[in-house]
Amino acid sequence: MSDATKSYKSFDAASLLPGGASIHRLSALMTLLLLVVGFALSSQAFFSVNNGLTILLQTSVIGLLGIGMTMVIITGGIDLSVGSVLALSGVVSALAVKAGLPVVPAMGCGILAGAACGAFNGLVITRLRIPPFVATLGMMLIARGLALQITGAVPISGLGNAFGILGNGALFRMVEMRPNGFPKVIFPGIPYPAILLLIVAIAGAYLLHRRQIGRHIFATGSNEEASRLSGVRVDRTKLYAYTISGALAGLAGNVLMSRLVTAQPSEGVMYELDAIAAAVIGGASLSGGVGTISGTMIGAFIIGILRNGLNMSGVSAFIQQIVIGLVVIGAVWIDQIRNRP
Repeated sequence: MSDATKSYKSFDAASLLPGGASIHRLSALMTLLLLVVGFALSSQAFFSVNNGLTILLQTSVIGLLGIGMTMVIITGGIDLSVGSVLALSGVVSALAVKAGLPVVPAMGCGILAGAACGAFNGLVITRLRIPPFVATLGMMLIARGLALQITGAVPISGLGNAFGILGNGALFRMVEMRPNGFPKVIFPGIPYPAILLLIVAIAGAYLLHRRQIGRHIFATGSNEEASRLSGVRVDRTKLYAYTISGALAGLAGNVLMSRLVTAQPSEGVMYELDAIAAAVIGGASLSGGVGTISGTMIGAFIIGILRNGLNMSGVSAFIQQIVIGLVVIGAVWIDQIRNRP
């Protein structure tokens, strides 16, 4: 049996069959349930409809970033630029609207800008042979600098109601006008960002587990040299993964800026850590070759519910950062234990 074949078999066992990754994902799910129960007991408002919608909206951005990050991490890389690319993409979409483009094509421009940043990351990593940490750290600074430069570090407002539909709209929302002229929400509906996250998650899982490029992504992270010898175009696979990560960062930027109905060039700071945390908590290995979209979704909801619950409990934002940091360290420590021979 060749090394390449072994690498594919290690991918299958780690990602699809009952094993280390599945156990890790199950433990993450148990953690999520414990958080829900704990915060529900501490606050009666936790299970309210409005709070549930808030959690969905907060998690949608983390989830979109996390899906792209998962693909990159599976290849054995990392993308530290997604937070800055999110801000740049949102700014590009807003500027396109200001230039007269309809909202949908304008947001498409933002996604293309994100994909271009991701492709640049992939080219620097594969052509210049610069480590992913350094390459994406450079892009983090470049994208943030561009976002601040082209806006003069000033938020872009006056984008119109149509720009806010993606972030604030909902499917099946039912509103009734009262006799006094004020609207009454009968059913808040399903937020568009949550629907978008579900669609992207299903597409990402399908790509990873049912398409050839997905098998190549896993094989590259499991054993890059063996994959190259077996005919896998490793550089193209990495370029594909980083481009997807950038495009999803652009999509997340549109969702976030649409929620605000304002393009903030300073948004997205430290979002890359939330994305990495979601992927690792969900079972993705920083060593590469292991990871699932479903696990990342669980990790994203853990981060979202943790932040929401701590906010409702009156915990300061500074303490929240400490807690999230400890969670990230714990997840990586568990990952290291799992990978020990």
